[in-house]
Amino acid sequence: MDDRFDRRELLLHLGDVLEALNCLSKTGKPDVPVAQLAAQQEALQEFKFLRMLAPKMTVAEFGARVASAFFLWPKELLETELNRAALASTVQHDLFDGNPDGWKAYVAHMQKKVEWFGTGLPEMQSGAPDEPAYVADKDASPVEVSVEAAPPAEWDAPDEKKGWPWPQPGSTS
Repeated sequence: MDDRFDRRELLLHLGDVLEALNCLSKTGKPDVPVAQLAAQQEALQEFKFLRMLAPKMTVAEFGARVASAFFLWPKELLETELNRAALASTVQHDLFDGNPDGWKAYVAHMQKKVEWFGTGLPEMQSGAPDEPAYVADKDASPVEVSVEAAPPAEWDAPDEKKGWPWPQPGSTS
C-alpha cells in the first residue's frame, strides 16, 4: 500500500502540534487553560485541534500529554508497515482521555487529511479520569500493547535501512 501521503500529513500534523506547544510554552503561563489561551492569542488561532482539548487542560498538562501522546510517531512513521492503531491510540489515550467529544472532533479533523485515522479503536468513556493520563499506570497502555520489544539478539545487529523512505538497492530514486 502506498501510504506516503498519509505519512506526510501525519508528520506535518506532528510539526503543528510541536509548534503549538512551543507557542504555548512561550506564553509563560503554565497554569492557564490551553483553551483560554487559544481563544485569546492570535498566534494560536491556526491550531484548530487546540479547541478540541478538555477545557480545563493547562499548558503544563498539555506539554506532558503531548510528549506522551506523540513520542512514538517519528519511529512509527519510518517503519515499513505503518501501525495505524498505535499512532491513533496513543493520542486518544494520552491527550483525550476522559474527553470523548474532543476525541471525536479531533478524529473528524484528522480524517480530512488521513481518512483512516482513529478508525477501529474502542469507544472512549465519558468523564474525567481519576488521574492525569500522562501518569504511569499499572495497566498496559495502548503503546505497550501495540509495540513489540525486539529480542535481545537483535539489539546489537546493524540497522538495515530497507524500503520507505530508503530506496531499494540498485534503484535510481
